[in-house]
Amino acid sequence: MPIPDFQSIMLPLLTHIADGDQYKMNDVIEALTEKFNLSEDEKKEMLPSGQSFLFANRAGWARTYLKKAGLIESQTRSFISITKRGSDVLKKKPEKISVKFLKSFPEFVEFHSSKKEENALNIAVEEINNETPEETLENSYLKIRKDLAQEIINKVVSLPPNFFEKLVVELLVKMGYGGSLKDAGKAIGKSGDEGIDGTIKEDKLGLDIIYIQAKRWTPGNIIGRPELHKFVGALAGQGAKKGIFITTSTFTKEAREYIPRNETKIVLIDGETLSQYMIDYNIGVALQQSYEVKKIDNDYFEIE
Repeated sequence: MPIPDFQSIMLPLLTHIADGDQYKMNDVIEALTEKFNLSEDEKKEMLPSGQSFLFANRAGWARTYLKKAGLIESQTRSFISITKRGSDVLKKKPEKISVKFLKSFPEFVEFHSSKKEENALNIAVEEINNETPEETLENSYLKIRKDLAQEIINKVVSLPPNFFEKLVVELLVKMGYGGSLKDAGKAIGKSGDEGIDGTIKEDKLGLDIIYIQAKRWTPGNIIGRPELHKFVGALAGQGAKKGIFITTSTFTKEAREYIPRNETKIVLIDGETLSQYMIDYNIGVALQQSYEVKKIDNDYFEIE
């Protein structure tokens, strides 16, 4: 079954601690993974940022919402227990505990919204949104990043080939290859011999050389396996073992699965990967806004 959303976790969580004992939150999460029959892969699934496990994050937000509504409490760090209000709720045998359900408690309303009054549209959106605040934030960030990546590729394709060569130089140097921009600039875009557009040092000491093929093709012009055969042949002609094939377009499935029979190693960088690298290494992009997401430091509040 799919990983349940945080609202679907609320009632099972409250039911699990219904006996009034204190429960360690990690043990509760483990028990809930069994209740929902999560596979090992589902247990290990991460948020887009890779900073925390998806189910544990959702269970954590379910705990937070229940606590803000006064249904559970935490008298000891990392432990939770049900309150009298929580027990009263379970006696009514609700089919589900959701954000809409919790809004019957004034403490939760105060926590959930800074506004005294909410319009009907906002309420409807909140009640059907099954994402935790972190998921909403991260998914919105990924959407912005995806749109930016596409905008970058469209811009690169519209500019002259020598601009693409300059871009490749700057990116590879930012990634730690080629030594200096001056050295790298002498190497890229100068050769063109047998399908090789240039070379770059693997490290600042120049202990090894990487050969480069750069194709500024439109996204619809897909690069197939024959192009890679030519590149590998060109590498062999130079006695080279390492190559990078960079394009603003994409590779066919056969091209991606191609592995040279000799010891030659080639790395494929398509338009999507290229644009993501440009964002990561701040090539052609500028910082517009920065947000820090923080969480409570329980150690600070620990009484010795």
